[in-house]
Amino acid sequence: MSRSRIRVVLAGAGHAHLRVLGRAGTLRAAGVEPILVAPPAFHYSGLATAVLSGALPPERAVLDVAALAARFGVPHIAGKVAAVDRQARRLCLSDGQELAYDAVSFNIGSVTDPGGDLPGEGETWRVKPLSGLAGLRARLDDHIADGVSPSIVVAGGGPTGFEVAAALAGRMERAGLSPGMVILRRSTPDWAPGRALERLSAALQSRGILQTSGEATSRRPGEVLLSDGRALPCDLLVLATGLQAPAIFGGLGLPLFADGRLEVGPTLQSPGDPTVFAVGDCAVITGSPRPPAGVFGVRAAPTLAHNLAALGTGARLATYTPQARWLSILDLGDGTGLALRGRLWSLGRGALILKRRLDLGFIDGLRATSGEMLED
Repeated sequence: MSRSRIRVVLAGAGHAHLRVLGRAGTLRAAGVEPILVAPPAFHYSGLATAVLSGALPPERAVLDVAALAARFGVPHIAGKVAAVDRQARRLCLSDGQELAYDAVSFNIGSVTDPGGDLPGEGETWRVKPLSGLAGLRARLDDHIADGVSPSIVVAGGGPTGFEVAAALAGRMERAGLSPGMVILRRSTPDWAPGRALERLSAALQSRGILQTSGEATSRRPGEVLLSDGRALPCDLLVLATGLQAPAIFGGLGLPLFADGRLEVGPTLQSPGDPTVFAVGDCAVITGSPRPPAGVFGVRAAPTLAHNLAALGTGARLATYTPQARWLSILDLGDGTGLALRGRLWSLGRGALILKRRLDLGFIDGLRATSGEMLED
């Protein structure tokens, strides 16, 4: 890295990179020139189900990335990194242009693991990327406008599957319709304390959200077929079958975690290439695996900013160790939430009030910094 100015490409506008943008002045003072390559809008995961349920308008969960980058004088290229030539240190972008780099940092989130594309006819929606949820919401609204409560199957027994099912039910309940929905899970959930899952399941069942074990294998109009030969009524199939890293990492030739996420050390650099950094859902720290959650990207941001600046100053690199316990709160779409932290949990309105305060505080703080204004 012998350039007088070190070019660092920030690939993706995830939680960490949004915070790093605010330290662009410090990076430039260190001799580092950041460039952001990301779609023009950031869809905030913490508020995605609130929008899906109709509790919040769509614009509350979307941030103008271009405005935030401009506020801090960071050049922004609207698009995505499609491929990486590590030997030449060049990125190929989604529009075909190429971009040289001295270091690249990935904060590109995750995508839904499709578990194999389902053959047959029928509507199927994935929960990630989050931008796709707008299409699911619009399709559900079509049914609601006709006064119809569609049969919905949510495939995935993790917290995302439960939260999305609850959000869809909330949207129908707001329209005066009774949900007809099944959460299709491969095994008994164990991602929360047993008593919490019992309370949650009972609350969802009282709203018409049932659960069954099985695996979807194919579609036909109005039904989804399972591996055991059963057929479930299904107008809309929603896939929440776990998350995996975007496909781009498969071609890097660098160490990957079992689910395809990029392995990095405590300095957030790949052990196979110190010019490649990664944070958030798309990465996992060797020896400290954590589930995909925005809190880790936010917490890693100061370490990432310090280490990118250190590329120019030669300062000692900082290390980041993710916390062993963290707060997560599910929005249940009916004015209540389920808060989880380790073995502690709370289900009720207070959990959702806390979630809204944290999530709106995060995105509204960034929005105020960028100068973006929302219409009332």
